[in-house]
Amino acid sequence: MSEIREDRQYTQTHEWILDHGDGTYTMGITDHAQALLGDMVFVELSNVDDEVSIEDEFCVVESVKVASSVHAPADLQIIKANEALDDEPELINSSCYDDGWLVKFKSHSVDDLMDAATYAQTLD
Repeated sequence: MSEIREDRQYTQTHEWILDHGDGTYTMGITDHAQALLGDMVFVELSNVDDEVSIEDEFCVVESVKVASSVHAPADLQIIKANEALDDEPELINSSCYDDGWLVKFKSHSVDDLMDAATYAQTLD
């Protein structure tokens, strides 16, 4: 059973979003997604200050099985990228909700996200 944290919101494409309540957010891929992808070997992140439009690709995670694009859940501006993933992409596997986050971003609004219970239903 995949871990789903109650303090986050989720996308249809298996990303989690943590709202810090001040217009900033942290984003990563869910436990379910990292389990499906397998052992991570490379992560390509956007640069700080990059502006990304909703649904545009802004990150690629590559595992031993496949490369997968991560898309923006809203119009956003990257304020921090998890540089630890450059040397340790496997942090996504071992700590997807904590040390394995992908980016922090600013956005005016992030809509159409699911709460933990709704996301869990999509995995059934």
